[in-house]
Parts: sequence; structure tokens; C-alpha cells
Amino acid sequence: MATRLRIASVNTNGVRASFRKGMGDWLAARDVDILAMQEVRASTEDLEGLLGPEWTILHDAATAKGRAGVALASRNPAQVHRVALGSDDFDSAGRWLEADYEVGGRSVTVVSTYVHSGVVDTPKQVEKYKFLDAMTARMPEITAHTELAVIVGDLNVGHRELDIKNWKGNRKSAGFLLEERAYFDRFFGPRGEAVEGVDGTVAPGLGWVDIGRRSAGEVEGPYTWWSQRGQAFDTNTGWRIDYHVATPELAASASNYTVDRATAYDQRWSDHAPVVVDYGV
Repeated sequence: MATRLRIASVNTNGVRASFRKGMGDWLAARDVDILAMQEVRASTEDLEGLLGPEWTILHDAATAKGRAGVALASRNPAQVHRVALGSDDFDSAGRWLEADYEVGGRSVTVVSTYVHSGVVDTPKQVEKYKFLDAMTARMPEITAHTELAVIVGDLNVGHRELDIKNWKGNRKSAGFLLEERAYFDRFFGPRGEAVEGVDGTVAPGLGWVDIGRRSAGEVEGPYTWWSQRGQAFDTNTGWRIDYHVATPELAASASNYTVDRATAYDQRWSDHAPVVVDYGV
């Protein structure tokens, strides 16, 4: 019989503030096995104090204090973890954290990642493309390492028109540029086959699976991020930018995909909602 592995991912928008607003209550009720966090913006000691001794914590802080930061918290310790992504001169600190966990006698790789948000025609956008290039190079290495892997986190790109409520108004905005979306065409295209991206470029598909889209079907959303400004949350004018990206072998066992959207604006503890999936290993 397969072992259930419940993985939750959330951009906390500052984990200390999220816990003050109710993240701890959500976590206590959710029976999570592995919790992936992005935009932690805190120290390892902060995380240990907030989560408690029952969790084993891996944390990769950003180079700039108080920025970014990714973490993995698990009920059982990881076998090994890795933080480097891309070339030696590329600073991925606080944005990519891999760990291997033994589950049901098998090794499962889990990645918590926080892709740059980017700003069109600025160095920030250049850094975003460097990061997406590094991801594209790393993903085949992960599948060569294990057939059971999942990359979760805030990827800061809406892949398709279904993923952004106001997609027409964001066609020239970072997060919905054709060049960004083309990376995701390759991520989810058939492995080894030539895939034409929405920007017209052609490159080999990597064969990973978008669990959210597979689970929800051809519907708008379900959105995972809403601007703090205006009535975006109340009108559900959101973006689906938080993902579970799994290898086909792990995706085949995925179930109970859920976006834990708050019931009301004043019940939110982050501008992102957690994304929770059960896997059978």
C-alpha cells in the first residue's frame, strides 16, 4: 500500500507576520508532511521557534537580509539537501532548495523555489530569465537522479490565459510575457519532443506535469495570489502563480489538489494561498 505524502507550499510574505496572523492555526489543522515556504524573510532560529521541535527545518536565506528565503520543514529528516542552482557566478541564494526524503522505502526529491518577479526592461527581468534558464538545465538532472520529484513554490509566471483573471491587461507585464510563458510550455511539453512556445521558439519538452492544471481542468484559476490593493481578493481577480510541478511518475499518484483560499479578506495571513497536494509513494 502506498504511503500518503502531503506536501503544502506557500509564499508566506514574511513567515513571522504570517504566524502572527494565523498561519500556525492553519498548519496545525492541515496534517502536512512536508511544508515548503517561500519569501520566508526570517532566520533559521525564527523558523525553529515558530514551527516547534516536531519539525526538521532546512532553510536557505537570501544574500540580502530580509529578502526572499526558501525553506522546507518536514516531519522526518531529509537524507540530503542541495541549494546551488546555475553557474558558480549566479546568485540563487534564498530561491532554490532541494531535499531528498525517504518515503515508503523510496527517495522523493522536493524543491521549494521562489522565482524572481521581474520587471520588464530592467536588470530584474534579466535575472529572472537567468533563473528560468538554470531551472531548465536543472530539471533533467533531477529526473536523472530520481523518477519521483516535485518542484513547488511561487514561480511568478502565469502559464496560460486561464491562469490570470485579467490576462488581456497583463500581456506586457512581467509574469505573463510570452518569453516567460514559453519556458512553461517546455517544462510541461512531452519529454524530448520539439515544443513550440507561445513566443515562437522551439526547444525540447521536459515532460513534467502541472498538477494544478491537470487537477482543475480547463477552468479559470484556481488562483493562488491576489494583490493587496483594491478589491482583487473580494472579486477573485487573481493569478495562479504557485505551482506543484511533478515528474510523471509522481504526478500519477497525485490527489486532493487544493488551494486553501481564505474565507474572507480579513482572514488572510499572506497575499498567497497555500497549495496542498497528496501524493502516494
